[in-house]
This record gives sequence, C-alpha cells and structure tokens, in this order.
Amino acid sequence: MELPARNPRFHHPSPEGITPAATKRAIVLGPYLRRPPDGRPGGRGHVAARSVAARLEEAVGLARAIDLEVVHAGVVTLGAITPATYIGKGKVGEIAGLVKACEAGLVILDCALSPVQQRNLERAWGAKVLDRTGLILEIFGQRARTREGALQVEHAHLTYQKSRLVRSWTHLERQRGGFGFLGGPGETQIEADRRAIEERLARIERELEGVKRTRALHRVGRRRVPYPIVALVGYTNAGKSTLFNRLTGGQVLEADMLFATLDPTLRAVKLPQGATVILSDTVGFISDLPTLLIAAFRATLEEVIEADIILHVRDISHPDTDAQAQDVARVLEELGIDPAAGRVIEIWNKIDSLRDDARTRVENTAARRGPDAPPVVLASALTGEGLEKLTTVIEDRLAHTRVTVDLTVPPEDGASLSWLYRHAEVLERASRPDGAVALRVRVDPSKAGQVARRFHLEGVPRRKSA
Repeated sequence: MELPARNPRFHHPSPEGITPAATKRAIVLGPYLRRPPDGRPGGRGHVAARSVAARLEEAVGLARAIDLEVVHAGVVTLGAITPATYIGKGKVGEIAGLVKACEAGLVILDCALSPVQQRNLERAWGAKVLDRTGLILEIFGQRARTREGALQVEHAHLTYQKSRLVRSWTHLERQRGGFGFLGGPGETQIEADRRAIEERLARIERELEGVKRTRALHRVGRRRVPYPIVALVGYTNAGKSTLFNRLTGGQVLEADMLFATLDPTLRAVKLPQGATVILSDTVGFISDLPTLLIAAFRATLEEVIEADIILHVRDISHPDTDAQAQDVARVLEELGIDPAAGRVIEIWNKIDSLRDDARTRVENTAARRGPDAPPVVLASALTGEGLEKLTTVIEDRLAHTRVTVDLTVPPEDGASLSWLYRHAEVLERASRPDGAVALRVRVDPSKAGQVARRFHLEGVPRRKSA
C-alpha cells in the first residue's frame, strides 16, 4: 500500500532564504563529549564504547539514507554541554561560517537537542537543524510503505513535534515541526496548532488500536495453524533482509543502506528436516533509537515478543559489532525479552567479508562462549555459507521446546485427523495395513494436554524429533 499523502497541516516553511534545493545540501556534525558524565569514553555509557569515527560515519550514513548530499562531516569535541545551544558560542560562530561557505541548508547534529537549542542554532546558522531523533524520524517517514507503518511513523513524528512549536503557535504562524522535517515542493506554511496535533494523535491512536486488534487476530489464526514463529532482529544493515530472502526465496529490498526496509514481512518456510516455520523480518535497531519510536512500533514488534525463536543477526565484520549487539539487547530488554533467554540464537553474519586471520579470531571467540550465552552460528547470508547449520540449530531448538508424540488414528476418525492438522505440526504420516494412520506430530507444550486427552494417551513424552 502506498504511503498516504502528507497532510499540509503538519508542514512548516523553510527558514528565510533557504530553498528546497539548498536543504538537500547537508553538513553532519558529531558534537561528542571529551569525557561523558559516567566517566567512560564514548559518551553513551556503553560497556563497549564506539569510536568517534564510527559514530560520525553512522550519522553520515543516516543522512545519505534519505538522499541528502553531505557536503561536510566533522567532529566537534565538547568539554561540557552548553544549555542554550548544546555546543559553545565560539564553535557556533565557526559553524555559521562553514554553513555559509558550503551553501548548506541543513545541519545535522548526532545528538539529542532540546527545542530551545534547536531553535537557537537555526537562528544562528540561518539553516534547518535536525538532531539524531529528528533524522531517524525522517528516515522512517520515507521508508514506511504500508498503512500501518505510515500511522506509526506519523504518531512518532507528531509526538516529537508537540514540544517543538514556537511561541507564535497561537497565531497559527510559522511553527516548528511537522510530519516531514526537510520540507518539499508546495510547502508554504504550517497551520497546525497544538490542539490540531492532539486531535490527530487521538485519531491515529484509535486506528493503531485497530491495527493491534487485527495483528492479535492474525496471531490467533497462526496459532490454529501450529507453525512456530522465528523472528529476525538485529542492528540496521546487519543483513536481515538478505538472510530473509535467502531462507524464503523472497523479494524483500536489500541494500547497503541504513533502514533499507521498515515494514514487517512474514513468510512460511519449510526447513530441510520437514518442519515448517513462519519467518518474520522486522525493523532494524540502532543506537539511541528514540523511545517514542519503540512505543509507536510496539504493535509491529509484538511479532518478536510472541516469537518461539529469535534470530539475532549481527554484522560480525563491523568494527563496532559488540556495541551494536548491546544496543539490540537493550531494545529486546525494553520489550520484556531476556537476550540470554533460551529462544535467542545469534547469527554472526558477513563472515565472507573477513580476512583469514580475522575469521580465525571470530571462530575462536565463538568456540569460547560460555554455556549460558546464546548459541552462535557463523554464516554469510550473501553466499549461503553456514545456513545449513543454522536451519539445523533452529530445528533442534524447536524440538527441545515442543513435544513430539507418536499416535495412531482409526481409519473412520477423519475428524480427529483433521483436528491434528489444525492444532499440531504433522512430521510423519504412514498408512497401516488395517487402514489406520500412524502419525508423528509435534505440538506446543500448551496443547500437549489436549492431544493427550483427545487420543487417550497415558503420557506425552518429550524427545528430539528425528
């Protein structure tokens, strides 16, 4: 479904003298503290801190993900955060000259700005200013393709914008914010005020409740067709969509781009040993993912919450792979999922990108992981290497978490046979000389009791499937 047309009520004009063409020319700056408040280098409190260069590179990648022309990128080292402008007065003056020299209409700061800081910097530089949250929201606004995705993104946009209306909002004059921060053709004035935003938010929330109910019904339907759910999660650009296409033969967009795909996709996949699963591809995570986006996409991420197995895809060739893994773990924890729980499997993807010595180190690291850590599969979604082992690990994990039962159905009891196909996963079926049907089925533990009662079984053994 195409993204609905942007509502002109939620747009704002360009600052004086800034044309839409100039807005596409962007300067990306990383204003990073020399020493963060918690005393650890990196400024974000991670155990595995990112390098300054990697953080700036990611910010540039986010800007290019929405086709901005990055004319300059650099780091601004801070001793402390200035309340009025985030960065110091001297640096503000230097950057004003840089903006003019580069003829840039947009400055992106890889940090979280307050509404006052954002407004003051725009006045000082005569250009639009986006912080990290605003940039991610803009990317999500362009990537959403379904009605559900568009609603979730617009809700996040409007929630973010509510605090960014300038003092003149009561006169319906030039206001900050809107669904789409970079502007576009035809935008001449914003006419939204806080009441209009709140009314629109209320309508979106009602529609999202409908989305949530629909997804719940779909999950109930999938439980009746007893296929386990396998959800792909991971840092953006880790290779989830490539892996999804490799396992399903699908056509999900895959590109070397941050947030190349946004809307969730589900496909049924038959594994080599006969088991059928539903594979779910979800939105990629990122460091400092805005909390309001996690809340907005909770209906989508419930597919992860309900999953039987979670495949955590990691770009093992990335220099910050450990920090990225911690970011994903943090989002999973916010969803109420223990990253060390038994249903998580880590896929160390892109091993084809490693040199021989680096690959040896990665293999040794995987071999030394403790028994409490999630199992690891070294793989390449691009070449297919390691995927056979991955499917075996998935099937073994399903076999340990689901109950396998051998039983016989009389030839005249077609209703029971039909019931089994609806409520259990039939692994093997054979006809006996007397016409009865011998079956091996696998069921969720919650349904094992129903099977035992219906077929008068004394006990329901738990064992590995062949």
